[in-house]
Amino acid sequence: MQIGRLNHVGVATPSIEESVKLYRDFLGATKIHDPFDLPEQGVRVCFVDVPNSQIELIEPLGADSPVHGFLAKNPKGGQHHVCFEVPDILAARDELVAKGATVLRNGEPRIGAHGVPVIFVHPKDMGGVLIELMAEPGHH
Repeated sequence: MQIGRLNHVGVATPSIEESVKLYRDFLGATKIHDPFDLPEQGVRVCFVDVPNSQIELIEPLGADSPVHGFLAKNPKGGQHHVCFEVPDILAARDELVAKGATVLRNGEPRIGAHGVPVIFVHPKDMGGVLIELMAEPGHH
């Protein structure tokens, strides 16, 4: 397995609206997509385009959201994960598991915010960083 293109950096936030102001007004972002809910993942997301990637703003939809715990430890928000594209999500998962990595949710891919299968690899096995791998758009 070899990681592909950096697709996005996930940033947890208590307020997408406030975070959008930061990226637009302080950092000059001009392409900000409309926020949308992913109820099956317990989050609301909003993508901010940057020249070579995207920032995914992630707000919890409720107390049972996986992002809720992150924000309890980091009330102002912060970097949540890094997402790389892979050509074959199942082959990537199987290779990571064979190497001893923990893939969350028992390794079962789910459909992510870009509409393609994704998996998350536990930070304890990735140098302290939560890694999301997503199927390359058009290759799933």
